[in-house]
Amino acid sequence: MILDHITVAVSNFDRSKAFYERALQPLGIAVLFQFPGGAGLGKGRPQFWINAGAAGAQRAHIAFAAANRAEVDAFYAAAIAAGGKDNGKPGPRPQYHPNYYGAFVLDPDGYNVEAVCHAAP
Repeated sequence: MILDHITVAVSNFDRSKAFYERALQPLGIAVLFQFPGGAGLGKGRPQFWINAGAAGAQRAHIAFAAANRAEVDAFYAAAIAAGGKDNGKPGPRPQYHPNYYGAFVLDPDGYNVEAVCHAAP
């Protein structure tokens, strides 16, 4: 597995949430996490996210799976050295869950690229 999760902007959050809940139910995918204007769907943990926004106007968010926190740190250093712009230094993100550790960079086209580890420290 290389992708951890992906996020897309939706123009009408309530409509899109209802659509994805019904469309993905036969695949065993359900809303597992929700906050105002955002929802994470998946099996066991959220891997497909929708956020309120102008569809097509916002950049995508792509998160790559890291085996450990050292890989997240190494990703961040390599991405910055390759010309990426800081969009969130490596560190815990307890607002997502207690073991979430991620780093964010903007690639040359402005896409929000992340490496994330879910393992306990």
